[in-house]
Amino acid sequence: MQPLRFATAGSVDDGKSTLIGRLLYDAHALQEDQVAAVERASLRRGAGELDLSLITDGLEAEREQGITIDVAYRYFATPVRKFIIADSPGHEQYTRNMATGTSNADALVLLLDVTKPLLPQSRRHLLIARLLGIRHAIVFVNKLDLANYARAAYERVRRELEAFAAPLRFDSLVCIAGSALRGDMVVERGERLDWYGGPTLLERLESVPASADRAAAGPLRFPVQLVSPPRAGRPRAHPRAYMGRIESGHVLAGAPVVALPGGRTTRVRQIVVHGAEREIAVAGDSVSLVLADELDLSRGDLLADPAQPPREARSLEATLIWLGAEPLRPAARYLVQLASRRVAGKVAEVQSRLDIDTLDERAVEGKVVANDIVNVRLSLQAPLFADAYEAVRCTGALILIDEATNQTVAAALVR
Repeated sequence: MQPLRFATAGSVDDGKSTLIGRLLYDAHALQEDQVAAVERASLRRGAGELDLSLITDGLEAEREQGITIDVAYRYFATPVRKFIIADSPGHEQYTRNMATGTSNADALVLLLDVTKPLLPQSRRHLLIARLLGIRHAIVFVNKLDLANYARAAYERVRRELEAFAAPLRFDSLVCIAGSALRGDMVVERGERLDWYGGPTLLERLESVPASADRAAAGPLRFPVQLVSPPRAGRPRAHPRAYMGRIESGHVLAGAPVVALPGGRTTRVRQIVVHGAEREIAVAGDSVSLVLADELDLSRGDLLADPAQPPREARSLEATLIWLGAEPLRPAARYLVQLASRRVAGKVAEVQSRLDIDTLDERAVEGKVVANDIVNVRLSLQAPLFADAYEAVRCTGALILIDEATNQTVAAALVR
């Protein structure tokens, strides 16, 4: 089974770091020295028991403030599959970090505090995850121990969540009742949750399909990252090779490909993966491709399926998540990067703003500021080769970069 990448999200103090700590601890995925270090840190903080949140809160500032700032990555495995976890920040100030942690994930684990209503930041995290192409969501309704494990409390949160999420059309959305602090329904079932008949968190994670399988079924998209020139004096033994990762689809030795820009069609002569020649490579493989013709390609160019090429565009309709500290400057010049290709462009039109509470599109009043989600039209000075994000993730996602500061100020999804 393919490894699963999943991201955690939710509002501040909903228990994300504790949940991941509990998952790693109860799944026996921690080394003895890691547990000992957390025990010492827990004692220094005056905790009466092991503070599992410290397993993922690695930054000193996080330990002092008791919040997650950066995205903490952790790896573990069970007999069923391997996992990569991105423990994302909950605070509104760090939404850009949450988007980063979610951008490459197969699934989202959203934490909700059963003692609170569905908060705006939880709504925002769920919406951003869906906009970023996440198709499978697991909602862990946490802190049932504070509600005396009452089924009515869980059902209230579940109904509110499902009503909000219905228009987002996740392929699957599973609600789990539990307590990260007490370990109920994380790895082991909770005795006081006998009324809950669904899976534990780990059971559900072990069954979620990985997006790599879906990507492999799509059209070929191979952004060129590096070109290896032919070796002097031995061009036949060491021909020009184009290096990168297959982001979508698959490639066969002898199959036709189209090079973009330019639109010239050629064939794949050789596929090399980790120094060994192959007949086929699929999405997720980092490869070197030797073509039948030596084309003048460089970083930022694209090899694609000639039967299903991306569209060449100088104008794109996109849904944009503004991440910059400064507001969006209408008609200001930004760098627009899609895959490994970067061109100059601008936000030519802000069409509508997405209401976080209702998911309705509304007229834009005032400035577009951090965490706003808006529909825009981008105007580009040179063409990009794009697909709708729902069709091909790698060529449907782009970022905007401020030329002056080199900071990423927005993530956008091609419609």
